[in-house]
Amino acid sequence: MNPYANRSFRVGELAADFVPTEAGTAALSALAQSGVRVRILTNSLAATDVTPVHAGYSNYREELLRAGVQLYELKPSAKQKSEQRSGIGGSSGASLHAKTFAVDRSRIFVGSFNFDPRSARLNTEIGVVLESAALASRLSGAFDTQILRAAYEVRLTADGRGIEWIERTERGEVRHASTPGAGVLRRLWIGFLSLLPIEWLL
Repeated sequence: MNPYANRSFRVGELAADFVPTEAGTAALSALAQSGVRVRILTNSLAATDVTPVHAGYSNYREELLRAGVQLYELKPSAKQKSEQRSGIGGSSGASLHAKTFAVDRSRIFVGSFNFDPRSARLNTEIGVVLESAALASRLSGAFDTQILRAAYEVRLTADGRGIEWIERTERGEVRHASTPGAGVLRRLWIGFLSLLPIEWLL
């Protein structure tokens, strides 16, 4: 029995540092498989300044994609540009300074809470939930327009055996077989961190 089948929401967007854990991955997967459109934006490896957090997220990336969750990873160039601006229409979808999610273009959460174990169990975080169709729609609209240009879309490869990163440019789509903008040593470091039992600290 699917516990999410009778929920009223149909679409949700999330923009934050993101370590879903097994429980969060199961919940998001269940939502996606029940027909809810789930879109998530987090930092790419090239954009993040906290590599252990990215390692924790990358462990669940493929499972989320197989369940139908849509993943986007912020380009480092977009992050640098967005730091000069503010507001949901400007930087919140790109800089990730505001940890934000929206449901059904009607409700929005904004606060300091990253979607990771540290925010849930160790830190003192704050946030507000607003019944605001205008604000929630702006976040949803950012996914439809700005995010497609400012982030890589992460997808399963055609054969389903791995993942790839889709970059949308003025000349069309560019496909990356490995994490864009990150060198071999950094990718190896992430691979090593992902093997360590440190998720509860992330």
